[in-house]
Amino acid sequence: MRHARGYRRLNRTHEHRKALFSNMAGSLIEHEQIKTTLPKAKELKRVMDKLVTLAKRGDIHARRQAAAQLKQDKDVAKLFDVLGARYKDRQGGYTRVLKAGFRYGDMAPMAIIELVDRDPDAKGAADKERVAAEEAAED
Repeated sequence: MRHARGYRRLNRTHEHRKALFSNMAGSLIEHEQIKTTLPKAKELKRVMDKLVTLAKRGDIHARRQAAAQLKQDKDVAKLFDVLGARYKDRQGGYTRVLKAGFRYGDMAPMAIIELVDRDPDAKGAADKERVAAEEAAED
């Protein structure tokens, strides 16, 4: 029986799991779609839905709670400015997990986790800006 077993431990310590989901949530907020293993994606869905709910509230206490969970201020800003407004009328279900086959090296089940109604141009936008700035600096 698995009573009172509320989450997946993923063979990690509490601190490692907390850092893992903080980094993954930041990447998902930035790119709006990431590829990871299926168990991690299913756990990240729980984390992200709570963060988007905080963003919908939008008050200063919610912003501080999200900042305590995320590592970078730019992620908190996008979460509250862009995503909070985008999902204002939606009652839950902000993320989608799609199965994506198996990883070549160890046959781990892979998944794509993405935000519902995502912006397709957000994926890799920061990297494109960085490359353009480097090329401009060379010339």
